[in-house]
Amino acid sequence: MSQKTKAFIASMIFVLVLITDQIIKVCVKTGMYLGERIEITSWFQLVFVENNGMAFGWELWGGKLFLTLFRIIAVSLIGWFIYKEIKQDKPIGYIVCLSLIMAGAAGNIIDCLFYGLIFSNPPYPQVADFVAWGTGYGDFLFGRVVDMFYFPLVEWDMPDFVPVYGGEHCVFFSPIFNFADAAISCGIVALVLFYHNLLNDLSKQYN
Repeated sequence: MSQKTKAFIASMIFVLVLITDQIIKVCVKTGMYLGERIEITSWFQLVFVENNGMAFGWELWGGKLFLTLFRIIAVSLIGWFIYKEIKQDKPIGYIVCLSLIMAGAAGNIIDCLFYGLIFSNPPYPQVADFVAWGTGYGDFLFGRVVDMFYFPLVEWDMPDFVPVYGGEHCVFFSPIFNFADAAISCGIVALVLFYHNLLNDLSKQYN
């Protein structure tokens, strides 16, 4: 496969993931109130939450501004790295994995950059609307990331005799995430499973 074809595929994956992610987020943002839960099945629900953190709602040291700037730098570096790997004629599957990771990170960046500027923040149980540019709930770089996918695959009550967590209700898988998070996770998992030799070679190259 030619380098131009690989670059085209990488670009299309990036654009398609980005568009799909934003369509889902805008539909949730303007169609559900914050905290609303829609049960599709017992193990798959749509739950509208927002967060300032990393994928799956995890937090990062340094605060919101640091996180947003870190994401922008990371996406730029991944883009440069993909270009470099295409030039070195790396396998298309490897390029696809990297493209998924970059697209997912970029999808969450859009939330951080612009959602605070263009969306209202209505009280419960109203849903958000588009507002005039710059009159939304937050400043540039300080938008909140929209999450919605929740898969409580297994639930159980911890036995009372278990130290610390005895008697607590536990859920697997509990994080709520979005399409961008899923793209990042799929890209990383596929890299580790199918391209660990390339990752090892890369690690040796930079050590």
